Amino acid sequence: MTGPLNHLKVLDFSTLLPGPYATMMLADMGADVLRVEAPDRLDLTRVMPPHDGGVSTAHTYLNRGKRSVGLNLKAPGSVERIRALVADYDIVVEQFRPGVMDRLGLGYEALKAVNPKLIYCAITGYGQTGPYRDRAGHDINYLALAGVSSHSGRQDAGPPPLGIQVADVAGGSHHAVMGILAAVVHRQQTGEGQFIDISMTDAAFALNAMAGAASLAGGAEQRPEGGLLNGGSFYDYYRTGDDRWISVGSLEPQFCARLCEVIGQPELKSLGLSQNPTHQQQLKSALREAFSGRSLAEWEQIFADQDACVEPVLTISEAAEHPQLQARGMVIDVARPDGGVQRQLGHPIKFSATPCQSRYIGRTLGADNPSVWPSEGDDSGAG
Repeated sequence: MTGPLNHLKVLDFSTLLPGPYATMMLADMGADVLRVEAPDRLDLTRVMPPHDGGVSTAHTYLNRGKRSVGLNLKAPGSVERIRALVADYDIVVEQFRPGVMDRLGLGYEALKAVNPKLIYCAITGYGQTGPYRDRAGHDINYLALAGVSSHSGRQDAGPPPLGIQVADVAGGSHHAVMGILAAVVHRQQTGEGQFIDISMTDAAFALNAMAGAASLAGGAEQRPEGGLLNGGSFYDYYRTGDDRWISVGSLEPQFCARLCEVIGQPELKSLGLSQNPTHQQQLKSALREAFSGRSLAEWEQIFADQDACVEPVLTISEAAEHPQLQARGMVIDVARPDGGVQRQLGHPIKFSATPCQSRYIGRTLGADNPSVWPSEGDDSGAG
């Protein structure tokens, strides 16, 4: 596969979402990823509905561009086979609870003895240290403990269950890829490999960003609908006349002025940056009334040529057909083993050279395939 990472070889022991998403990104950028799967330990993404061509859409998406093998690590000779593979690989990614790979004889120190330049990335819910290191959890738990959920949603409705896995993907997957690539650069400079400890809770805590800075350094505890960006200002979603929704992000004065002009109330533009909650509620009330008077399609037409930071809330299928995402190649056709194609989300990073070309490589696990996987019941506790 072409791509800027086509010189890297990755051995992937992960299941579910965070690890597989991270290694999918690496594969999309050209890395040779070999997924190691236990024949007797079901990866839930294999059976998760819906299915296309008899295969889970989640499984085909997360494993595109990868090769796969299967083996029970408790079988005689399995550990030795993995160590033989590691000698020729750059990166190992795993998602078990701390200590599982060590007990199998495949932890970082054991594999480092085989390949001193190995980069070993462990993705867990809470990290390799701390009192929660062995605790199970999922995305919703990591966001809750990291403080993210506390200032999300509405005051009268509580934290929202999000439609995407922020801690898993933005936290676990993306930070794993960043850490791995930083370690690759370090190895190029020093010849040293290293162990990377990714905690999805740590990463979610860091995603608080400006809200975190305001709380920790400014003493301003963050609450739902209490800030500029979480519903405390006119920066919000509004229901249209046909029960759809539209987003308003017109924070800067020039955008707010354009917004107020479009809804026919230019006199309200001075309220946009006001710190007075009463002024913000006055502007929000005017926007609610205005947007409720027309359909989403009508508002799309009205704002089509207006530079006002106002956009429709689209479904995923609608977003896939949007001309901007179409022009960016964010929906791709990926080859299936049966000769057909499957529509998938495209790779979001664009390179000027060696473009990424994603493909799904279907492999049927068989007895003649050299493969390995921990078969004991431990998992990462990672959602």
